[in-house]
Amino acid sequence: MSGTPGTHMKDEIGQQPAIFADLLAAREQFAEVAAVVAERRPRFALLAARGSSDHAALYAKYLIEVLLQLPVGLTSPSTTTLYGAQPDLTDVLLVTVSQSGGSPDLVAVTESGRARGALTVAVTNTADSPLAEVAELSLTIRAGKEQAVAATKTYSATLLALYLLIDAIRGGDGAHARALPDLAATTLTGARDAVEEAVQRYRFAGRMVTTGRGYSLASAHETALKLAETSYLSARSYSGADLLHGPVAAIDAETAVLALCSAGPGGESTREVIEAVHGRGADICAIGSASAKTPATHRIPVPETAEEVAPVLEILPAQQLALGLALARGIDPDNPRGLQKVTKTT
Repeated sequence: MSGTPGTHMKDEIGQQPAIFADLLAAREQFAEVAAVVAERRPRFALLAARGSSDHAALYAKYLIEVLLQLPVGLTSPSTTTLYGAQPDLTDVLLVTVSQSGGSPDLVAVTESGRARGALTVAVTNTADSPLAEVAELSLTIRAGKEQAVAATKTYSATLLALYLLIDAIRGGDGAHARALPDLAATTLTGARDAVEEAVQRYRFAGRMVTTGRGYSLASAHETALKLAETSYLSARSYSGADLLHGPVAAIDAETAVLALCSAGPGGESTREVIEAVHGRGADICAIGSASAKTPATHRIPVPETAEEVAPVLEILPAQQLALGLALARGIDPDNPRGLQKVTKTT
């Protein structure tokens, strides 16, 4: 256990700029795996993950569909582990994302997928994990050991690793990601005051809704998870497209809405959704490079980047907010009740 509450989580949030720089310096590993994938010419892709890694996989789904123009599906591991499904995965790219690389169901899905013809790629923070051993190809996110239970640096490093892989498959050189280490440092420093104001504004909130569209949908899901597991908030995440179809009925002046909105088509579409929600009296906090253009009662700006890498930055102030709210509510986010680092689902 850490001494001062939140010490590990705070430290690991601060480590992210250096981790990004290290990943970019190791881009060759992504180019090597990408060359194998490109040569095999998969007909579609599948992504397997749990928890925060599942949100990173959702980000990868958008990247693959938009940048590679391949259809993508998110697997349901229980179809393999509980029901014994054995679909033909010939010429399929199966990417399994797991920070620990130790989740039994993800290991089983990867092993089974490889046996059924899939090209399997493991993306993990543990190079010698069971997952890395059963996959044909493996990538390490190089984030170092994570002491806090809530994933921060491993989540953002996974995002960047997935981007570097997919960008390399399309023949890119990672150009849009090169400035991320410096921009991450700027984001963490520049967002500090706005995050603290948000902490004071929402420390007594009973429920929150997070929303985003496009690449930022993954950020909305991850933000809700961080708030729930560190601050015990009742936080729900919705696509902006879905928010107006039913869930909006539960939004009123007592609801805090966190809108993830970075510059680009996704952020523009989210702004239109927030305009409608704003009319219901909700307290809206806009996070991202398009926050200035979003109708909101509070804003946390983030430097602008290409939209395809924006989630790597926009999650940083969301992590700071989760940390601050937990501490303000008297909770140690390094030791949330009932949580463990590795999910042992089979």
